[in-house]
Amino acid sequence: MIDLHSHLLPGVDDGSRSVAQSVGVLRTMAEVGLTDVCLTPHFRAGQITEVPPPAHETAFAALTAEAPPQPKLHRGAEVMMDRPLAGSAAGLRHITLAGTRYILVEFPRMVAGDTVANALGRIVDLGLIPIVAHPERYSCCSPAAASRWRELGAGMQVDANTLLAPQTRGQRARALVAQGLADILAGDNHGDDRTMAAGRRFLLEQGGEEQAELLTVLNPAAILRDEPLAPVPPLQIRTSLVQRIRELFEDER
Repeated sequence: MIDLHSHLLPGVDDGSRSVAQSVGVLRTMAEVGLTDVCLTPHFRAGQITEVPPPAHETAFAALTAEAPPQPKLHRGAEVMMDRPLAGSAAGLRHITLAGTRYILVEFPRMVAGDTVANALGRIVDLGLIPIVAHPERYSCCSPAAASRWRELGAGMQVDANTLLAPQTRGQRARALVAQGLADILAGDNHGDDRTMAAGRRFLLEQGGEEQAELLTVLNPAAILRDEPLAPVPPLQIRTSLVQRIRELFEDER
């Protein structure tokens, strides 16, 4: 599995606080089958600099000195769209996923759907490919809205653990996967025990072997190669299993 959304660059945002904490998480990730992880510290669109912040460079050097050989570490960012992305950002590869054209973006939870669409269209016009982080968090997100965003050229990154959540956010995540509107899964780990394994296991329990492979391996790998994403077929989710699978996941924690 390949996880393209994590906050394991130590001491730079609300994620991992230390190298030791990040190393412990990375070792656990390797144990459950992750081969690659992208470090995506928070940035704000209005505060992006032309070069990575020195604190990020120092943190990355410290982490790579202690990190296990697997998973392989890649660099990127999660960009909060507090304002439209400036034209100069088109050539800044330290804010994209592993230096590709793909850029992971997020929005305030109460953002309007049209605001998301306008921001994504602006990013596409700059020659970048937006990946919307955890669209299920946004109150404006629906299958219709996600379809519109994807038509603009964006991809959708669903948080793996949210697939097991019983509340509205979980319902949104499952609806995106069910209708073939999710492009990748990710863990969004903040130095804790979240991994993609729970989401992959959920999909396999639902008979979604093809979807699991596309969402956790093939499409994330395509992003790392700067190649187009493959379409993910819809998946009929048996809602009666959701709570049982959540309980099984919680028993393993």
